[in-house]
Amino acid sequence: MEIIAMPVGLVQANCYIVYKKEEKEALVIDPGGEPEKIIEAIKSNHLHVKAILLTHAHFDHIGGLDRVREFTNAPVYLHKAEWNWLGEPALNGSIKLTGQTIAAQEADTELTEGTLHIGSFSIETLHTPGHSPGSISFVFSEDNFAVSGDVLFQQGIGRTDLIEGDIDILEKSIREKLYHLPADLTVLPGHGPATTIDYEKKNNPFFPA
Repeated sequence: MEIIAMPVGLVQANCYIVYKKEEKEALVIDPGGEPEKIIEAIKSNHLHVKAILLTHAHFDHIGGLDRVREFTNAPVYLHKAEWNWLGEPALNGSIKLTGQTIAAQEADTELTEGTLHIGSFSIETLHTPGHSPGSISFVFSEDNFAVSGDVLFQQGIGRTDLIEGDIDILEKSIREKLYHLPADLTVLPGHGPATTIDYEKKNNPFFPA
């Protein structure tokens, strides 16, 4: 598995393109802005995007969604709790945090907790609310990494002062789901550098294990 990580958009949210080197099948996770930059990475690596996965629907993770979807013609996956957030700037935080209206078209497929098969990919989806009600963490067990969105950062956690944020629910998601993943598993967060489960259990100032 190859991983392209690129900070995009107003607040430099991490967009990830994960792909199989031989098959050239790819997934785009959280196209939060600068869609032409994301599209160029897809084109230059000759990738066939099978799906666009959203960890959640805050504005900084969906800003480039419609343009990337138009280019790839790939279906968009999102937890049902946030389907209406895509088209509602008051819900996705764009008006409150930027003063701008950021919106996207409706998702295509509902994400639920379990095993997700897309093309040659097999992904464990964990429902990890707290930062937002529909937050999903994507676990790629065979390659020992997870994309956590804005749930767990390197020595940090997602903010809980936005709509339907809840610090107690977030702590439960981290302690009961993410901290039960393998210690050496790499965590690719929605902002900032990568970390590992073991490192966060030992060093996270908010929720040490």
